[in-house]
Formats: sequence, C-alpha cells, structure tokens
Amino acid sequence: MSSDRDGMWVGWISFDLLLGDVHSLKQKRSIVRPLVSDLRRLFAVSAAETTHLDVHRRAGVGVSLVAADSQHVADVLDRVEDLVARRPEVELLSAQRRVIRSDDL
Repeated sequence: MSSDRDGMWVGWISFDLLLGDVHSLKQKRSIVRPLVSDLRRLFAVSAAETTHLDVHRRAGVGVSLVAADSQHVADVLDRVEDLVARRPEVELLSAQRRVIRSDDL
C-alpha cells in the first residue's frame, strides 16, 4: 500500500459569492480582482473568477493547488475558505471542495 506522501495531491475549492452594493461590472471587478490577487499572494495557489462573469452581484471564484501531501492541501484549502468567509465585501453562499491523488484521475 502506498503512503500519503507517494504521488501528487490535487485540491480545489470553488466559491459562490454574493457581492454587496454593486451596480456595475467595474464595481464587481474592484472587489473580485483584489480577492483573487490576495488568494494567490497569501497562499501560493492558482485562483480565478470562474462563473457569473456577466452578473453584477454574483461571483464564482475557483482556487486550486498541488502538493505532495494531502494534509497540506486540506490545510491550505481550509485557510483559503476562512479568508473568503471573513471578507466583509462578500457573502459566501457556498463552497465546494475536492482533494484527490493523481493516481485517482
């Protein structure tokens, strides 16, 4: 049986966000871009706005990472979710996550 440290672990989390008093895509970008930038900078992850691209008050943001250790992936995703949930300019409607080993693909 292989250990947790064998292979590559891939994790991702997607967020469905409701934005506050936003009336244009420009205002939306002024909230979503800094959030995505902070996620990338603070956690060394890939992050992007992924859904609701043409809707003013909604945003979908996806975050992913790869590591040799599943616990590291889970810990980073926990911290990412905590940061998003604490952002006062967004309301976290839902979060979906998955962590898999590369052998499972």
